[in-house]
Amino acid sequence: MKCELTNMIMIENPENGDVVVQNRVKYWKGITFPGGHIEKGESFVHSVIREAKEETGLDIKNPKLCGTVHWCHKDTDRRYFVLLFKTNEYSGTLLDKTEEGEVFWASKNSLNSFELSPNFGEYLKVFLSDKSEAFGLHDDNGDEIMQIL
Repeated sequence: MKCELTNMIMIENPENGDVVVQNRVKYWKGITFPGGHIEKGESFVHSVIREAKEETGLDIKNPKLCGTVHWCHKDTDRRYFVLLFKTNEYSGTLLDKTEEGEVFWASKNSLNSFELSPNFGEYLKVFLSDKSEAFGLHDDNGDEIMQIL
């Protein structure tokens, strides 16, 4: 089985509850939280700290694992695994934009009013609830089924 490991981070302002979002313009497009691939020899926590810095300019602290998302190809059992983290501890200045797209603060209540990246609405259910896992099956025809567990 081949497995691709990635992360995603919800950075929350402890004063007003707003969260950092990206309006992605590369690959899959739309509003999402920052994140990316876990590099060779890198811990999960170090990878999300690095990705947050690269994609937001913020230095995050104490990211807490809050759930997982994983996709499995129906025929090959290739897996795409996303570790979901949260933090409200950060310092620095939020970037306006990166090569991934515009970066800004948004209220959690407004997120569904944006054009979300594919399946990010399902990921949000894990971030914003007591559910800990989203699991999806897909195939080469683009057929997808996702469950929140």
